[in-house]
Amino acid sequence: MGRWEPNASGRLREAALDLYVERGFEQTTVAEIAARAGLTARTFFRHFADKREVLFAGSELLEQQMVAALDGAPDAASPMDAVGAALDAAAVALGRNRDFSRRRHLVIVANGELMERELIKMTRLTAALTEGLRRRGVPEGDARLAAEAGGAVLRVAFEQWVTGSEQQDLAQVMRESVGRLRSLTR
Repeated sequence: MGRWEPNASGRLREAALDLYVERGFEQTTVAEIAARAGLTARTFFRHFADKREVLFAGSELLEQQMVAALDGAPDAASPMDAVGAALDAAAVALGRNRDFSRRRHLVIVANGELMERELIKMTRLTAALTEGLRRRGVPEGDARLAAEAGGAVLRVAFEQWVTGSEQQDLAQVMRESVGRLRSLTR
């Protein structure tokens, strides 16, 4: 087996996603994922704690990038504009591979356990954005409301992007979603 070949993590992710789409998440084993990637199960566990983590690896990095973008927003930016900067960072991180994102989304929505994990990830993300807004001096209630609105935009825009037939850019879909949210409050 080619365990020393480059990009073992990426190969494992692709193999896992292919198998999850073909067979279903529950019916796929770590051994099958490793074999499809041309690696060993031991190598799998060097990269991922379990087969769910193949789908959620990078969540911490996404959170860090979004919080960094929020923190880097101009001091005069409104809370929603700061959240908009975080959404732009999310669009860059998540919008790189639409096919992968689309297949990942299909696997997650087909499994209750994975949906729960996705919701936990989103809750942590909105909590981190709330804390970032509080550091900017935004009162707790307003910070939470802006962060939750940003989380809603992220979920709705991402789903629209992965399920849509157009080859639209995720950043554009996010910006349009923020615009629609703002128009709903007028």
